[in-house]
Amino acid sequence: QVQLVESGGGLVQAGGSLRLSCAASGRTFSRYAMGWFRQAPGKEREFVAGITWSGLSTDYADSVKGRFTISRDNAKNTVYLQMNSLKAEDTAVYYCAADITNWGTARAEYSYWGQGTQVTVSS
Repeated sequence: QVQLVESGGGLVQAGGSLRLSCAASGRTFSRYAMGWFRQAPGKEREFVAGITWSGLSTDYADSVKGRFTISRDNAKNTVYLQMNSLKAEDTAVYYCAADITNWGTARAEYSYWGQGTQVTVSS
């Protein structure tokens, strides 16, 4: 099993940047594919970005391509989401997710979830 703790959320003006971190427990972190999802009030949780266990492959939602970058440091058991050129519509609770078998864009493909961190972008 793995436990995930997100950090780095906060309030930022439109056009600004934030970097989210997700710290994972356990010695097998490097075997897990990781994803970032977000959920805005009244909306479904949606895929934002994903990265394979090796970090060699990444995927992004169309809405964040070119603005967000996912990365990982397996030595630190941490995955990051660098968010640039933030927009008001990026406001949501951001969740980190992990799975040892699957890697994809669907919420159901991930077995482990963090508690989330709030990102608020003011326009």
